[in-house]
Amino acid sequence: MTTAATAGKTATTTVGPQSTSPRRLLSLGRAEATLLLRNRTALFTALLLPLLLIAGRRNMLKQQAESHPGLDVDTLLITGTIGGILAFVVYYNLTAAYVARRNELVLKRLRTGEARDVEILAGTAVPSVTLALLMCAVVSVGGAAVLKLSTPVNPLLLAAGLVLSIGTMMALAAVSSAFTKTVETAGITTLPVLLISQFGSGLLIPLEVMPPQLADFCRLLPTTPAFQLIRIGWTGTDGSAAATGFAGTWSTAAPHLVTGAVWLGLAVWGAVRYFRWESRR
Repeated sequence: MTTAATAGKTATTTVGPQSTSPRRLLSLGRAEATLLLRNRTALFTALLLPLLLIAGRRNMLKQQAESHPGLDVDTLLITGTIGGILAFVVYYNLTAAYVARRNELVLKRLRTGEARDVEILAGTAVPSVTLALLMCAVVSVGGAAVLKLSTPVNPLLLAAGLVLSIGTMMALAAVSSAFTKTVETAGITTLPVLLISQFGSGLLIPLEVMPPQLADFCRLLPTTPAFQLIRIGWTGTDGSAAATGFAGTWSTAAPHLVTGAVWLGLAVWGAVRYFRWESRR
């Protein structure tokens, strides 16, 4: 009798939703989204700053088009804005989030539970990535309608560029957080990558207007390949070579795919090697 009752009690207590990886990611993402909505500074950086840069980016592109006829200002404006959103919303915002959760010992406590390390990092990134994708969709659809742009030549390649950009930005955010002591200093430690992404990856200054040697060097920077894939997927060209049709875009994108994959691997290695789960007192 006692044995049966004990077995029934045990069976009753074990009934319930199982802890799976998607559930843990959703739970972590929901908690991080709540914290993001409460942080006005982070919301301003994520929502308004990339959009405020559109006017400045358009003026710069117009000035460059005067000395380089044939420059597609409208398409470069949209693809450059998408790159700026990924840089600020994913990279900068996520760096600050990792630092804040580390200093609050949230990451350390999470590691004592069922969530794996990769789930903790990915769950923290869920709100930033989701917000960035939504903003990219709004800018793409709205910009294409207002500027009357053509539809993307290769949507699959454009999606590959987005995935590669987000993966690289997440890994770089984890690396940068290791060298950032406080949330307030995140604006300083993330500045090199932000400057490289804006001025060296073709977002503010298209690579085709640069001197050839400088352009070749910029194509090897960490953030350039993924951003160029987004441009090729939309327009069929990276400024140096034009593709013919859907199939031709893959040959144009091949060097960027290889370079981007190498940088993604290096960034992930750096995140594994240098990321800190708790602050050093």
